[in-house]
Amino acid sequence: MIRLVLMILLLTLPARAEQIVLGLSADSVGITARFDGEDILIFGAIKRDAPVPADAAQLDVIVTVSGPLTPVLVRKRDRVFGIWLNAEGERISLAPSFYAAASTRPLADILPASVDIVHAITVPRAVYATGTTREDVDAFSQALIRIRTAEGMYQTREGDVVLEQDALFRTRIALPANLTEGNYRARIFLLRDGQVIDSTETPIDVHKAGIERWLYTVAHEQPFFYGLLTLLMALVAGWGASEAFRHWQRR
Repeated sequence: MIRLVLMILLLTLPARAEQIVLGLSADSVGITARFDGEDILIFGAIKRDAPVPADAAQLDVIVTVSGPLTPVLVRKRDRVFGIWLNAEGERISLAPSFYAAASTRPLADILPASVDIVHAITVPRAVYATGTTREDVDAFSQALIRIRTAEGMYQTREGDVVLEQDALFRTRIALPANLTEGNYRARIFLLRDGQVIDSTETPIDVHKAGIERWLYTVAHEQPFFYGLLTLLMALVAGWGASEAFRHWQRR
């Protein structure tokens, strides 16, 4: 089915040397109380208006998915009189809440540093930092990357993009359970000999759904009613606990 959809799209595109045709298994993700993560299949094809020369460099594909950009304050922990305390900090001006980069081969083999700077493809380049010294900025940025990588929020998935016959590609990006709501962006880069020959992107909407969406809306649009609701819930919970304890004492 996927191949049939891609073939139809290929026939409707304007002529171009090599052009990406993109597809997603889902362009919207709903976060509910039972949400424990979701895999998104990103697939596509490459349209060509002429055969590829026999001596052409190997074709590679890089897929990135990024979450909303927000400022982050990263603090360094120092030991003072035997106690670990938060000490100096550095503000990371913009950092994606989630970021994944998948590729057909190791990024060091296919992505020159100059191209990475222009397109901000790798995780370190996706984190924008400002500070007093370059050394301080790099140290705090690397700390943020280590933390979010351990949490599964930053991912580098080298070799996870499958490329078939230099024409069809696919990969799966695992979205963790602790996603931040907002507008996400999927980007696809087509490279030959270290040069980006085509790129495209598409949005992915990540939003709260069900009771979570309703509570979020009420809290922001009707804070007074939300306050009364939380107070009522607390009273009911307290009364229920009291009755349960009283019943237990009678036994």
